[in-house]
Amino acid sequence: MGARNQVLISAAELADYIQSGKPVTILDVRWRLDEPDGRPAYLQGHIPGAVYVSLEDELSDHTVCGRGRHPLPSGRSLQAAARRWGIRRDHLVVPYDDWNRAGSARAWWVLTAAGLADVRILDGGLAAWRSAGERLQTGPVTPEPGNVTVLHHDLYAGGRPTLTAERSGSVTLLDARAPERFRGDVEPVDKVAGHIPGARNLPSGAVLACDGTFLDDDALDRLLSNRGIDHADPVGVYCGSGVTAAITVAALAAVGRQAALYPGSWSEWSSDPTRPIARGAR
Repeated sequence: MGARNQVLISAAELADYIQSGKPVTILDVRWRLDEPDGRPAYLQGHIPGAVYVSLEDELSDHTVCGRGRHPLPSGRSLQAAARRWGIRRDHLVVPYDDWNRAGSARAWWVLTAAGLADVRILDGGLAAWRSAGERLQTGPVTPEPGNVTVLHHDLYAGGRPTLTAERSGSVTLLDARAPERFRGDVEPVDKVAGHIPGARNLPSGAVLACDGTFLDDDALDRLLSNRGIDHADPVGVYCGSGVTAAITVAALAAVGRQAALYPGSWSEWSSDPTRPIARGAR
């Protein structure tokens, strides 16, 4: 299986999985900055058998202080949630969303960092499922309890590489936020505007095609090359709070490149007044 097929699954492939009766757990992870609770939309229509997952309540731990706006959950709480969702050992897990792959990429990153082996993002999200002419189901789904075991209980040192503020200078750092936030022209969420000095701007939306699917290898290579990044460069990614940066990490993984995530991202960095801040396009 190639790198892309280890990270992504198409709507047609997922439909075949469901129709053939192969075991698969589907997670509806709808989330966006202006609408963090996706449950109402989920109840109105979701992929058959999909279980709703709250990014705010189940893929984050807001009791953790000093690690940004969306701290990573503990392995213990994630294991309990994954079993509620019906995830079983050695079963395929497919998260999806309806906004720029933010929710599904967060779920993919968290679950694979916890040690789950086969987690694949629905490429193109719910729109791809609808475009394929597949049906939707309404109302909640209550699955049979799962039995998955989380291997890594501290996701900050789990199965995927992470960065801290102190180690952010050890890699070529990509800022996945919109250009106006990177430049410091506006800051709609955090108290301070700007970016981490030395970072290069690659908005997470840029790694997606116009239909919401992930770019192919050549297109992504061009994006990186335009920012002076070659295949030998170690790369780290951050955003506002570690959510949309996972989109870029997933895109890189799909072309066989490993990138570290800075989970606290700008919300953690900018909370310390002693840390330097850059503004402008460079």
